Formats: sequence, structure tokens, C-alpha cells
Amino acid sequence: MTPPENGSERLWDDDLADVAKALLSSAVQCFADKGFHGTTTRDITTTVGLTPGALYVHFSSKEEVLFELVRSAHARVLDELRSAPPTGNADAHLRWLVARFVTWHATHHTVGRVCQYELAPLTAEHYARVLEQRGQINTVFREAVRRRVDRRHFTEQDINRVARAILSLGVDLVRWYRLGGPDSPTWLGEFYADLAIRMTESPRAEADH
Repeated sequence: MTPPENGSERLWDDDLADVAKALLSSAVQCFADKGFHGTTTRDITTTVGLTPGALYVHFSSKEEVLFELVRSAHARVLDELRSAPPTGNADAHLRWLVARFVTWHATHHTVGRVCQYELAPLTAEHYARVLEQRGQINTVFREAVRRRVDRRHFTEQDINRVARAILSLGVDLVRWYRLGGPDSPTWLGEFYADLAIRMTESPRAEADH
């Protein structure tokens, strides 16, 4: 089984019971290892020393476990992004957002992987709520890119493309990143922040002269 990530207990809402938090942490590892459909309620509960029926004390179904896991992870990402220190410097603001976004996904790469590759089992209602959270994350990055770029050389469509590219780079690392390698989450965050600054420079400026 995939080893637990450090700080996984900080992913879940404070008002959840400790048992519910433990079940969610177990579900992260199970879904990452076996996929949603390959995981049984017994798999989730056995890891924390409970019987399968104990899951239904806290969640109505395995799908609700997945939804709470995905919803909570997206909420924590939004919390990170919204804690940005006030600054009038567009470069510093974008760098900070990208560094925090990437560092979070590297640190929590297992839950990030579940959030990216196990959405299909969600109900339509739950999927719509996750899409709403993703829309809020996209808005944060679009606004940061808009502040950073030279509008003489970037159209609104360009801004959307660049913001999407930055987000895609940060999210895709959950596919391959593992803790314990040569690049720490913090180092990777700073590296990606540098990339974001380069991506928001004016590529057409030289061609115009």
C-alpha cells in the first residue's frame, strides 16, 4: 500500500470526528492503490482497525467518502491560495500563488492523484460542486495572470490559456512526483514559480519592433 503522506490529518475539516478523518485518510491510500471501484469498504475500515459497517456511521456510501475527500482537498487548496499576503506587486503575487499551489500538490501528491483520476464515480450533484471549486481556483490564477501580463501583448484568450497552462503544470506533477526524491516540494514550488513568470512575459514584444 502507498505510504501515508505527512500532514494528511490537516486535509480534513476540523469539525469531523477523529474516526471520520481516519477513514478519509485510509480511503486516500486505498483509492490511490486500487482505484475507487477496486476498493471495498472493508479495505478502508480494516486499515484503521474497524469493521466495514463502521464506515456507514460517518458516511452514507463509498461515493460520499470519495466526495468528501475530493471536496476537502479542493477546499484546502483554496484556503492556501486565499491566504496570500497583500501585495501590490503582480510578479510577487503570481510567484507566491504558483509556489504554494505546486508545493501543496507535491506534498499531498497521493490525494491530488485521487482528485484528478477518480472523479468519474461522483454523482452529478457532487461533481458539479467540485467543478465549482475548480472554477474558483481558475479565477484566482486568471486574475493573477491578468495583473502580471502586458495587455498590449496578451489578449483575454491568451490570459486564459496561460492560466490554464500554469494550473496544468502544477496539477500534472501528482502523476509522477514522490516524496523523498531529489526535488523537495518547496524547491519544486519555487522552480514552477520561475516558469510562471517566464510564461507571462510578452512573447510578441520583440516581434513588434
